[in-house]
Amino acid sequence: MKDAPVLFVDDEPELRHAGAQTLMLADLAPVPCTSAAEALDHISDTFPGILVTDIRMPGMDGAELMEAALARDPDLPVILVTGHGDVELAVSFMQRGAYDFIEKPYDPARLVATIRRALDKRVLTMELRALRSETAATDPITSRLNGRSNVMAQLRAQMRAVADTDTDVLIEGATGTGKEVAARAIHTASPRADRPFVAVNCAALPEALFESELFGHAPGAFPGATRERYGKFEHARGGTLFLDQIDSLPLAVQGKLLTALQDRAITPLGSNEPLTLDLRVIAASKRGLEAAVADGTFRDDLLYRLNVITLRMPALSERREDIPGLYQILLSQASARHGRPVPPMRPETLADLAARDWPGNVRELRNTAERAVLGLDGAAVQASAGRLADQMAAHERSLIAAALAAHGGSINATFDALGISRKTLYEKMKHYDLRREDFRNSQPTKR
Repeated sequence: MKDAPVLFVDDEPELRHAGAQTLMLADLAPVPCTSAAEALDHISDTFPGILVTDIRMPGMDGAELMEAALARDPDLPVILVTGHGDVELAVSFMQRGAYDFIEKPYDPARLVATIRRALDKRVLTMELRALRSETAATDPITSRLNGRSNVMAQLRAQMRAVADTDTDVLIEGATGTGKEVAARAIHTASPRADRPFVAVNCAALPEALFESELFGHAPGAFPGATRERYGKFEHARGGTLFLDQIDSLPLAVQGKLLTALQDRAITPLGSNEPLTLDLRVIAASKRGLEAAVADGTFRDDLLYRLNVITLRMPALSERREDIPGLYQILLSQASARHGRPVPPMRPETLADLAARDWPGNVRELRNTAERAVLGLDGAAVQASAGRLADQMAAHERSLIAAALAAHGGSINATFDALGISRKTLYEKMKHYDLRREDFRNSQPTKR
């Protein structure tokens, strides 16, 4: 944040010099500009700083400068410096996109505090853009499964390794970790991407209709079956069949599923004609299927057929350093869905989110982002479980990771924000296996 430029525009030399001196004393980086035209030379959608401008200036005034600047980048924070009679005018410009206004004669401390908040917002905006650019330029697996943590990088590597094959896959993970998202990503990255992806929630199927829904039926197969029905296996021909909560299937259906997987053929209910299938099966379970085998509710031979490749979706608590960036992406998506602006987000808030327990994982985080965009209260902070020392260590790691993410990997800005020395920050980053490279955005940072 301290390295980001602050365009300070004022046509009066004394006020321009005084304002620049105030910012320099606050360890900020002012760029004094004598005119609106001079300031515009710096502004683009890649400009990492903010704009502070007087309203009353000859030629292009501050209001026109703001309009021109926001035309180049609608997310640029613009702070207007107003005379006493311009306050009502400044409020109207805030409704048109200004970040804030400062009334002359201004208190230097208030000016600095307002600029720091605006810089915080700019850092978060540029970080989000970097994440969008990163995911847009990479493969469909990365674009769907965000996160810079080691555990997510390993998961994506495993998914890429299996995507080009026809091997059946088992995905295990707690509720809300993104099992279906992972299954769709594998399908999209596979040669079957232009063929159907058919998702079946096995827990939602009525038990009496399991076989009919999966394998289809011939006319007259049972009372009420007046015409032929294609099952999910047939609908997925040539593509991918995703069986979520597969441990919910009755044992009798598990046996028929095993035969279908081994033979790559099904026989619809009431028919004697087997149908050969070309498809891939991805199954998912929120509990380890070994436990289901142990308690007798899942066939061991079906497990062995499915778990040639097993992917484990990590809980959000296992990748806390991903939470700030992921939350910003979810905020942006919710904002686009509802046609509402993305709410301002401070690094302290992101650190708080990273420190929470998320029993509902990414799904719960998405709901929290949704409520934030709609102006509703977010989820309450959950209490951590475990030893106090472990809780403290996890909290400290998440705070450091959130600060690094919020400041684009800048070491100077991070140790300033955390109120610790450079040496202490480096020691803690080494202890918690945090690397600044994992948090850098597209903007260059200075050491």
